[in-house]
Amino acid sequence: QVQLVESGGGLVQAGGSLGLSCAVSGLTFRPMGWFRQTPNKKREFVASINWSGATTDYADSVKGRFTISRDNDKNTVTLQMNNLKPEDTAVYYCGASLALAEPIYYRQPDHYDYWGQGTQVTVSS
Repeated sequence: QVQLVESGGGLVQAGGSLGLSCAVSGLTFRPMGWFRQTPNKKREFVASINWSGATTDYADSVKGRFTISRDNDKNTVTLQMNNLKPEDTAVYYCGASLALAEPIYYRQPDHYDYWGQGTQVTVSS
């Protein structure tokens, strides 16, 4: 049984930092992604990482501020978020894909097969 569990969300002031973690069980060495969603909006791509960690991809809105990484020994994926802005406020989800494709493929939420339950990130101004 595949399970993804996010943790690390919370409330932070603008300019601050948060680290999100996604613990994966029942699945190894798969491309992973972080997405975020606000009420009445579609799930938005944030970042992705390939199975080895060698290839990463970021949305323009977070490039230079967020870093995605993975520890395959611990089967976790981390999203380090720095210089947070109020517009980063959302529920953040990690996803796992069974496909092997180019990075652009993993920008679409429909290309993911498993999701965590989400963790709330709130950035106050």
